[in-house]
Amino acid sequence: MKIGILAYQGSFEEHALQLKRAMTKLNVSGDILPVKKAGDLKQVDGLIIPGGESTTIGIIAQKLGVLDDLKSKITEGTPVLGTCAGAIMLAKDVTDAKVSKKSQPLIGEMNIQVIRNYYGRQRESFEATLDFSVIGGGKGRVVFIRAPAIVKTWGEAKSLMTLQGVTVMAEERNMIATTFHPELSNTTIVHEYFLNHVKR
Repeated sequence: MKIGILAYQGSFEEHALQLKRAMTKLNVSGDILPVKKAGDLKQVDGLIIPGGESTTIGIIAQKLGVLDDLKSKITEGTPVLGTCAGAIMLAKDVTDAKVSKKSQPLIGEMNIQVIRNYYGRQRESFEATLDFSVIGGGKGRVVFIRAPAIVKTWGEAKSLMTLQGVTVMAEERNMIATTFHPELSNTTIVHEYFLNHVKR
């Protein structure tokens, strides 16, 4: 099993560490590879698009010719986990908390509407306890850093988990989106859930 993590910015190392822990729990072996150029995508069975600045990630991916290949890989059914900025990248509809339609390069394959910086700026970042029973886990602490919100799902997309009535984790076929940072959590359940998609 080869898992690629888009590695322009954001928490590559934390995701890699959580993936290793999840692999150990599930008793699967695999390699974790940084994805920076189009050729890196050829060999991966699953993809993680981490947090960071979604506009920056999109622009770099586009400039390096990776964005279209990412879209193709995901359209073909490669499992993908988009966290925070990664969830924004996956969304078909993105708006900002203060301005309407946000113009930025997106993968745009998932039937979700996302509002960037929904809870406010950096200083409004917070921790919360979520119940992961819907994906086979218990309760876990997670971090929301300049987090977006998934405010609408349609088509095959469905809300998996909410916090105060707002979707924080959604799924559509091979795509999983979280508005929190599962790589900074005290539970590996999100990465286990993703790896089980890859195994299937």
